[in-house]
Amino acid sequence: MSKSDLNSDLILINRLRNGDESALTELYNKFWQSLFVSSYNILKDKELCEDIIQDIFMNIWHNREKLEINISLKGYMYACARYQVFNQFKKNKDKIHVELFEDLDKRFQYSTPETQLMHEELLEQINSIVEALPEKCQLVYKLSREEQLSHKEIAERLDISTKTVENHITKALHVIRLSMGTSASMAMVLWLSKNLFK
Repeated sequence: MSKSDLNSDLILINRLRNGDESALTELYNKFWQSLFVSSYNILKDKELCEDIIQDIFMNIWHNREKLEINISLKGYMYACARYQVFNQFKKNKDKIHVELFEDLDKRFQYSTPETQLMHEELLEQINSIVEALPEKCQLVYKLSREEQLSHKEIAERLDISTKTVENHITKALHVIRLSMGTSASMAMVLWLSKNLFK
C-alpha cells in the first residue's frame, strides 16, 4: 500500500470521525459495489447482500467517533463484509450445505481481485503480529494454523499438556484480535479459529 493511499485513508477516517457526511458518501461510492459483488458471490441473495452492505456503512457512521482502523481502509471494509457473510452462515447453517460452508473461506478470498489483495494484506499483518508473540506461543500457533496439527498432536510434539496448548492459542488469538481493530478482528478471529480449535 502506497504512502499516498495511506494518507488519503487517514484523511477520510478523520473526516468520518468529525461527522463529515460527505466522507461517508465518498466511502460508500468507493466500496459499495465491490463489497456487494464479493458478498453476492458467496450468498447469492441480492436483497440480503444489499442489507449487509447497508448495515456496514450504517455501523461505521454510528460508531464513527470510536473508529479505529489499524489496516488499510480497503482491508478494513472487506473484513467487515467478510464478518457479515460469516455471520449469515452462522445464523443459517442448518439451511446451508456443509460443503458450501467449508469452502467459504477459499471462495471469499478469491471471489474478486480486491478480496485476494485483502486476504494477502491481512495475512501479512497477522504474520508480523505472530512473529512478535512469545516463542512458545508462536510455535504452538504455527503448528496449529500452518501444520494443521490437533491440540493433542501439538501437546505430544512439545511435551506439554493440551490445556497449555489451548492457553497459547487463546493468547495468540487475543493478541491478534487486539492488534487488528474492532470490526476487522471479528472476521479475522472467525477465520483464524477455523482450524485452531479442534
